Amino acid sequence: MRTWEKDPSAVLDWKFNWSNWLAAAETISSATVTVESGLTKDSQSNDTTTVTVWLSGGTLGEIYEVTCRVTTNQGRTDERTIGIRVTDR
Repeated sequence: MRTWEKDPSAVLDWKFNWSNWLAAAETISSATVTVESGLTKDSQSNDTTTVTVWLSGGTLGEIYEVTCRVTTNQGRTDERTIGIRVTDR
């Protein structure tokens, strides 16, 4: 699982780019982002190839899992999980 860092007071956007996974003429038709308790999902949006989630909060020193699940116009479903490490560096 790839891990990214954020400050506990930061409100940042994280993008899941599915363009390399999608087949020709395939697009994202729906997306759901789930966030481990303790980190706040402020909003999410998607276009035909990417999903963006805005995150805030978290406890210093903790690592939170953020999972993005997509379904495509061709009926395929997949998910990816990243880690968000809360740090004050």
